[in-house]
Amino acid sequence: MLASLRTSLNGLTTRGRCLLAAGLALALCAVVLGQRDLLRAAVFLVALPLAALAIVSRSRYRLACARSLAPPRVEAGSPTTVQLQLDNVSRLPSGVLLMEDALPYTLGGRPRFVLDKIEPRGVRAVSYAVRSDARGRYRIGPLSVRLTDPFGLCELARSFASSDELVVTPVVTPLPAVRLGGDWTGGGDATSRAVAVSGADDAATREYRYGDDLRKVHWKSTARTGELMVRREEQPFQSRATLLLDGRELAHRGEGPGSSFEWAVSAVASIGVTLARAGFALSLLRESGQAVAPVGVPLTESLLLDELAVVRTAQRRSLDGAVEVLRTGGLGGVLVAVLGAVDVDQAERLARLRTGSAVCVAVVVDTDSWAPLAPRIRADAVETHERVCTLLTGAGWRVLPAGHGTGLAGVWPLAGGRSGGGGALGGGRSDASPSPAVPSPARAPHPPLSGARP
Repeated sequence: MLASLRTSLNGLTTRGRCLLAAGLALALCAVVLGQRDLLRAAVFLVALPLAALAIVSRSRYRLACARSLAPPRVEAGSPTTVQLQLDNVSRLPSGVLLMEDALPYTLGGRPRFVLDKIEPRGVRAVSYAVRSDARGRYRIGPLSVRLTDPFGLCELARSFASSDELVVTPVVTPLPAVRLGGDWTGGGDATSRAVAVSGADDAATREYRYGDDLRKVHWKSTARTGELMVRREEQPFQSRATLLLDGRELAHRGEGPGSSFEWAVSAVASIGVTLARAGFALSLLRESGQAVAPVGVPLTESLLLDELAVVRTAQRRSLDGAVEVLRTGGLGGVLVAVLGAVDVDQAERLARLRTGSAVCVAVVVDTDSWAPLAPRIRADAVETHERVCTLLTGAGWRVLPAGHGTGLAGVWPLAGGRSGGGGALGGGRSDASPSPAVPSPARAPHPPLSGARP
């Protein structure tokens, strides 16, 4: 009880405490001096702050709060509006309310509002805008409300438990339409239909697996091969693209939103959104070889942006993990790698990933252009950057060199294998002839999947 009384008395303001102390002192003097009139004044001075405390304490549990974000996901540098709605669900009008919403320091100072009073069953709505130049997930709230009486004798704080999350995604740059090729990589059992040169029956059948429906047994192929064969499930062809983000800390320069790493993250987001809207099934790979989604589960545009909103640099020295995953898993569809500072050895390992008619695009970021360097060191960095670009180009990669101040939209047409823009990106057809370096996906034969019978 004493603890509860002490907690309640903590709600008194300086004015209320002084009034209470004056009343107690006056009461003591009245008892000593035997002055009954003085005692009445003392009782009034003591009762006034205690009554204010009781009224405010009762009304503090009669408020309800709701918060909404419009929109809850924004690009870095774009504002979002936070709207607060405070309901007085009691039968008594509230006193003066001082509202303060909790915000991370990245979003700015804590917004504060003063409401004179809210009538019974009344509603008040206030709003404010926040923006962040740094991507990430930010917790907004909880809202704290300080209730006070009209005389300023008592002030009690109440903190609501609810909070909301604001997702700040990388900046997405609109890219021109470019025909990449490699966009007819199939999905499911129908992927190996390109082996039809061996016979139509073989192109649509596979070996029997435990649990297959016996009604799907293809008896003609079974009689010819001597093994039980079943018809493949027909699934539509699906374009696939793998995005590789080089997030090694030592491969990037600069700090904050203006760093080379943030440029690379924005580039991956822009390319991923462009490919997703063109119908590609996306997968995102880190420098360690770790995928941000389970194997076989494509990333949607929103999931990709959510993952890129919280991606951070990693303490790794090489891209060997990602190279090994791509080498063992094979390149299905299009590979787009956004690279930081790589040496010649790393570039050679990446160059060997491209085999046959695989479509590989490398955005090679000259990260040293983000840092002030001595002329001699800068000359060596430029030479290494040019050697890496030449090496990847010689291996059949489509290289997009980028530096500080480079707009991705300006160099993205190079991904089509030509200096200018191409036709429609993705599965759309174009009357323009494809790049001679990569055969047109509509004409080039498709290699069979691993495990398909010739």
